[in-house]
Amino acid sequence: MNARDARVAALADAAIALLAEGGMRALTHRGVDARAGMPLGTTSAYLRTRQALIEAVVRRLAELDRADLTARALPTGTPPPGPPPRLTAADLDRLAAGAAEVLDRWLTTDRDRTLARYACLLEAVHRPELRPVLEHGTALREQARALLAGAGAADPRRQGDQFVAFVDGLLFDRLVGAGALSAPPPGTPESRADLQTAVRTLLHAFTGT
Repeated sequence: MNARDARVAALADAAIALLAEGGMRALTHRGVDARAGMPLGTTSAYLRTRQALIEAVVRRLAELDRADLTARALPTGTPPPGPPPRLTAADLDRLAAGAAEVLDRWLTTDRDRTLARYACLLEAVHRPELRPVLEHGTALREQARALLAGAGAADPRRQGDQFVAFVDGLLFDRLVGAGALSAPPPGTPESRADLQTAVRTLLHAFTGT
């Protein structure tokens, strides 16, 4: 990472923290400067417009998400050409365990990132010009489709999209929905076990394994 990229990443991290604390209203160039501990005008010098700032946040979120998935041996890239290797029930159980660890992390250690992600998604509803910036989720859908195809799902394209929607909904429910009150506390073994069961149930339902 060169010096400019490192500076932009630091500014994006500061912006993520601001979004988590106060939503889109808190996201200003001056606020990012202060949160990052950088001289006034630094953010506007690197990310001149508000849209450029939001784009930098979304790219940073995607980068950090990919790093989390890679660290837990979950698929993160475009699958190689040709038929995918057939996944077994044990493979699906392992993937469910890895996904549960990631989700639990996004509810605890990286909770700010999750809140910032939802803030960006809601902003895009009212600002259609931001929709293309949020298409990093397309890669996750492609990965889910490839995974389910390898596991023998009947309709991997549709079911891959449903899987991503389910996991995203599960995360949202545990963060701000009824699940925040009824589910085991995030960061505990019980929470990870509960998340793993939910993901594993869906994977096995889609694949019949």
